[in-house]
Amino acid sequence: MHRTRTLLSAVGLTLTLNTGVGAAPSVPGVLPTIPYEKYALDNGLEVILAQDRTLPVVAVNLWYHVGAANEEPGRTGFAHLFEHMMFAGSKHARRGLADELLAAAGVTDSNATTSFDRTNYFDTVPSNQLELALWTHADRMGYLLDTLDQTALTNQQDVVRNERRQSTENRPYGIVDEAMFHALFPQEHPYRPVIIGSHVDIQAARIDDIRAFFRRYYRPNNATLVIVGDFDTVNAKRLVHKQFGTFRRGENVPRPTVVTPALTSEKRLTVTDQIELERLDIGWLTPPKFAPGDAELTIAASILAGGKASRLYQKLVYELQVAQDVSADQDSYALSSIFQLQAVARAGHTAAELAPLIDAEVQRLADQGPTEREVERARNQLERSLYQGLQKVGGRADQLNLYNQYLGDPGYLPKDIERYARVSAADVKRVVSERLQRNARVVILAVRGDKKLDPDPPAPPPPAASGTESINADEPWRNTPPRPGPVRAPTLPKPETFKLTNGLTVLHLYRPQMPIVTTELVVNGGLSSTDPAQPGVPDFSASLLDEGTTTRNAQAIAEQLEQLGSAYNALTQRDTTTLVVDSLARNVGDGMKLLADIAQRPVFPPDEVERQRKSRESDIASAREEAGTLAAAALARAIFGPANPLGVPGIGTEKSVAQITRDDLRRWWEAQFRPSNAALVVVGAIDAATVRTLAEREWGGWQGVGRAPDKMTMAPATSVKVRAIVVDKPNAPQTEIRVGRLGTVRTTPDYPALQVLNFVVGGGYTSRINQNLREEKGYTYGAQSRFDYGRTLGAFYVATAVRSDVSGPAIHEILAELTRAQTSSLSAAEMAQGRGALMQSLPARFETNGAVSASFSDLFVYGLPLDYFQRLPSRYAEVRAAAADKLAQRYLDPATMVIIAVGDRRQIEPALAKLGIAPVEVWPIAGTLF
Repeated sequence: MHRTRTLLSAVGLTLTLNTGVGAAPSVPGVLPTIPYEKYALDNGLEVILAQDRTLPVVAVNLWYHVGAANEEPGRTGFAHLFEHMMFAGSKHARRGLADELLAAAGVTDSNATTSFDRTNYFDTVPSNQLELALWTHADRMGYLLDTLDQTALTNQQDVVRNERRQSTENRPYGIVDEAMFHALFPQEHPYRPVIIGSHVDIQAARIDDIRAFFRRYYRPNNATLVIVGDFDTVNAKRLVHKQFGTFRRGENVPRPTVVTPALTSEKRLTVTDQIELERLDIGWLTPPKFAPGDAELTIAASILAGGKASRLYQKLVYELQVAQDVSADQDSYALSSIFQLQAVARAGHTAAELAPLIDAEVQRLADQGPTEREVERARNQLERSLYQGLQKVGGRADQLNLYNQYLGDPGYLPKDIERYARVSAADVKRVVSERLQRNARVVILAVRGDKKLDPDPPAPPPPAASGTESINADEPWRNTPPRPGPVRAPTLPKPETFKLTNGLTVLHLYRPQMPIVTTELVVNGGLSSTDPAQPGVPDFSASLLDEGTTTRNAQAIAEQLEQLGSAYNALTQRDTTTLVVDSLARNVGDGMKLLADIAQRPVFPPDEVERQRKSRESDIASAREEAGTLAAAALARAIFGPANPLGVPGIGTEKSVAQITRDDLRRWWEAQFRPSNAALVVVGAIDAATVRTLAEREWGGWQGVGRAPDKMTMAPATSVKVRAIVVDKPNAPQTEIRVGRLGTVRTTPDYPALQVLNFVVGGGYTSRINQNLREEKGYTYGAQSRFDYGRTLGAFYVATAVRSDVSGPAIHEILAELTRAQTSSLSAAEMAQGRGALMQSLPARFETNGAVSASFSDLFVYGLPLDYFQRLPSRYAEVRAAAADKLAQRYLDPATMVIIAVGDRRQIEPALAKLGIAPVEVWPIAGTLF
């Protein structure tokens, strides 16, 4: 049934929709709201409840009103370090127990983050496990100090320092980002250090500091608890009072009131880094979050560099071809915001070359202002992005907490939309002219050179153990984790489907919860259709589909998509190429028309081919500095071999990209993009009748222009014995490790058992490998394993990044865990946890249009039955330890593994020799990988 207006009572969003064919853009007549109830316990804990019965899931989202802005000098990174300490175990939940219980219960979106202004902790659980999530958060708040000791602190100092190496020091431009904050803020300003802090300060933290921080900031009156999802309000209030109501109130904590001094001159500096492409960063101090000027600058960022139709992209990337990428952001916080422009120079160009070009565009915006059409385009993009973020219960919970944190008004959503709707072109012109001045900014040129890192001293021996303390009286009933409530059986999605007369399969699911629609064309032709002698053709061809059709040029396509509030993406994967348009529901007809034009009528303009070729050459140059990218490429080559389509880089190599012709690109598209070889997946606020009308109108006449390609003769994937390969990155602070081998196909009947096995061994946070390397040894920020499946044999691998001096021990532990899984049976508890995690987390895997669309694509690509996901929980429930053990013996034998290590060869080779792995192969990057 066609609806022009829908009351979205399931999530409490009242929205005006218009999903009519070819509907014109308009602003919703009724602004969205998220109905909520806010109250406080006697001890000061704020509670916000928002009900949503769409899926049997519930989000628990706890914000403490403390962040890096509350740190003292010499204690940078302290708020973030404390975030880690909150997972170290508490009086009634030993270390690791909460993670184990939540994992078995099917937790998703479970993590914590620290910003300058707050620290948040969040979990999404099946609705019958609400009390378990509350019990977990409550025991941390009430009883962390009762067990907090030096052992836990020492371990988390190691973990956080590994996180710093991974996120800042071993990442291209990481130290450049840090330099920007150092230059924008004076020495004593709390925003000056990066949130993760320095090695020296992290290591300087003492157990007494941690306890004092907890006593001051981690009290109920300095926190807000938000619950969103499938719950009974009376029962939720009862559980909140039971779990949190007896905790003692702390002293009131005033919010930081630091005055941020204005920049009165331009600061210019050059930062050397181990990078292939230079980057220009320009930063200004701007009004705080939600202050006057914040919305205007958010819109200005979109106009300058918010997409392919933006001014800087059109000038620097498209027209002059001197930049590889541009971006802009109004990064908003309580004490000050930062407006930042970044531009990565294309190979052969410099950051200095980009500076006057960016200055000219910013000045033009300040002098002439934007057009009203540009402002409308930015608003439409912001609207769609907002709705996409609200699809998940966890996203809504975080948004309610955000509004409460900064404004004291959880219901600010309609006012937030209104503040952007009020912005005019004249407003943007005025604020840009006032705030983005050349004499009040920081300019950083990132150039190739030595990476100058802050001191990274070795960790000293931990001090002697000290006692513990308590704040709240013990309540013995907390020793027993809560039992789950009655299970609300989920109805997992099953698509409606039909075929057009030309053979195109259409899959559809009506999801009215948000006024957005995801439309995805999935084609059975991906990286596996690569000619290994000419790597990069599929990805190169797909990247050109939106660069010109028989009816529109590249600029027109980009502008029309963004004007509609739509986002387009082309993704070439192992077995498929997907073209996706996310649209506002009122514009879905026009969005689908554009998608059909892109897929059916590309012309591969010669000038666009050459422009894209230069871009890809720069991407390849950049990939040489990405340790994770190098490790993945080396593992693929080692497992599949260079004569297999999956053994060569999807992006291509320097040599192949230089040789690929326009005819090569067109031939690949002609062979793969045929209606009988594709499916159209439509998910969102659009009914079946409208889907059929649009599908017939936009896709019914598509016949394709090529014939099915000859079946490619694929070299067999390599069968290997244990071997070690080093990719040398001198002086790297970390080593990227991959340990892997051949796996299996997606349609294997062993799929459920393999997923359970993998979850236990390395797939989950509580897995053996992650607990060993991260929680016990402190070698890494995280480690995981996975099976990559496909139509042909995929791969199994373990992935992690460890500090360089423990490369050998880390590899030893990975191999030991694989041996243990192969030679000894998984325990009953591990099996129960793995089965429970995979079964109970399934509903949360279908919270967004994009997730549903991707799942339906798999049904088509791998020939799975339409009710596959509805039957999957019972298949997980049937997995037994004997089946998992048998598969472990087959797939996890260390004697069949390839070991890849990307890092400092001088440290890695001796470490591998100690493990008795020889000979060690050393692969150069150029000529072998890229």
